[in-house]
Amino acid sequence: MKYIDLKPIAEKFNIEGAVLSAAPTGNGHINDTYLVVTDSAKYILQRINTHVFRSPDQLMHNIKAVTEFMRSPLQVITTRDGGLFTVTQGGHWRMMTCIENSYSCEQVDDPEQFCEIGRAYGSFIHELAGFPARNLFETIEGFHDTRRRFEQLMRACEADPVERKKTALEEVRFACEREKDTDVLNDCVRRGEIPVRVTHNDTKINNVLLDRDTGKAVCVIDLDTVMPGLAINDFGDAIRSGASTGREDEDDSGQVRLDVDLYRSYAEGFLAGCPDMTEKEIELMPVGARLMTLECGIRFLTDYIEGDHYFKTDYPEHNLVRCRAQFRLVQEMEEHL
Repeated sequence: MKYIDLKPIAEKFNIEGAVLSAAPTGNGHINDTYLVVTDSAKYILQRINTHVFRSPDQLMHNIKAVTEFMRSPLQVITTRDGGLFTVTQGGHWRMMTCIENSYSCEQVDDPEQFCEIGRAYGSFIHELAGFPARNLFETIEGFHDTRRRFEQLMRACEADPVERKKTALEEVRFACEREKDTDVLNDCVRRGEIPVRVTHNDTKINNVLLDRDTGKAVCVIDLDTVMPGLAINDFGDAIRSGASTGREDEDDSGQVRLDVDLYRSYAEGFLAGCPDMTEKEIELMPVGARLMTLECGIRFLTDYIEGDHYFKTDYPEHNLVRCRAQFRLVQEMEEHL
């Protein structure tokens, strides 16, 4: 990897103090993230993945608008010339406040913790109920359009650009057997049965920061995909990432199970945070969990077949392993539905 001098990049922003250090932090799939430490404060510096987010100006507009509306402790640090990001050293860079004395978790430790994460995501939707969705750009078109994701997989299989389809025939068959399911939520929206809200759309458990002392939620982070969406999908994606007994890239399918107690705890917290969920939305919550898990598996599988240009990978079969873990969790959900 090419060396990047982060100090002059950080100094383009309105930071306090002199830069002491800048080092990689976090393990996100998309953007490159660094912790910048000055003699006065800490900041999060990120290189935006413009292959995924092709309009950084629209992306940053959304984040600034939402964080200011919510008065979140997570705020955009502007550049010295008033911009929301800077273009330098071959990349688009942004800076956010660093929330100190907080942590995120990759796997849930106990039901109370998951309940708190659920409350944070539910509250996020509830607090944005008064925000005009028309003021937000769609940062990734059709992000949670499961039918669209399935069609992308079919096109990838047809093109088979790096000749990987033959190693994933079982996974492709699994997705095809569930094609009819990909229309369920879209049909509900078209019939006006569920509302479109301002939602987070990437509710992995590690996108909630918890206070190290109290364990209470401090704020929701990673707001790149905040845009109009479905509360059901936000609920479902968190169940996918938090109520599984295995890692997202677990290579032993025997370790992947649905923890029903964790499911119940998260649902309790989510509904407490978002008390205005409609009866139909509540009815569809378990459906959303299954569909978001299926969709995520389809996305991993598509990226694998296309040659790994979206998600970061550590080895050639990484996305296929991720897909298999998600599809195993889908089977678990179907058994418990």
